[in-house]
Amino acid sequence: MKCTACQQGNLVPSFIDALFRSHTCNNCGGNWILIEDYISWKERHPEHVFDDICVESIEAGDTVGALICPVTGGIMSKFRITKDNAHRIDYSARVGGVWLNKGEWEMLVAGGLAGNLNSILTDAWQKRIRQEKTSDTFENLYRSKFGESDYQKACDVREWLHNHAQKADLRAFLMAENPFSAIDYVL
Repeated sequence: MKCTACQQGNLVPSFIDALFRSHTCNNCGGNWILIEDYISWKERHPEHVFDDICVESIEAGDTVGALICPVTGGIMSKFRITKDNAHRIDYSARVGGVWLNKGEWEMLVAGGLAGNLNSILTDAWQKRIRQEKTSDTFENLYRSKFGESDYQKACDVREWLHNHAQKADLRAFLMAENPFSAIDYVL
């Protein structure tokens, strides 16, 4: 098989960290992994803990454009790893194969995510990342709009109000133009 990333090397049979089967490009060092091989290995070794590695030495190169599945020739999908990591791994659903550029496996290990490779490819994982990213966006927007001090005060009031037994009445009191008028405030 020809390498999907560099288009120059060939994918030769190998193993990821001597653990499970893959095909490694003899030119760029990227890895083609079949999820079934990964899951099979994982089921046989549930006790396995991935070794910590030094994160500073990793230079994983994310591919910007779409990659072609080396088996089917179809376009692979890109999946975010975490909300804070811009890297995306490439996945061919038709084959169940994942392309990891050189250094991406080490990045997953360093981030404590190597044991979740199959989970990263699920809708639930991707939805959680989108929700976390959206929450961060709104938090940054509010911090910018209110300023740090007022934002923190607003968060404290929200938490206090949310946990209060009479939160509905307190909200009505706070939102009323004149809480001491029978027109604006009803208990």
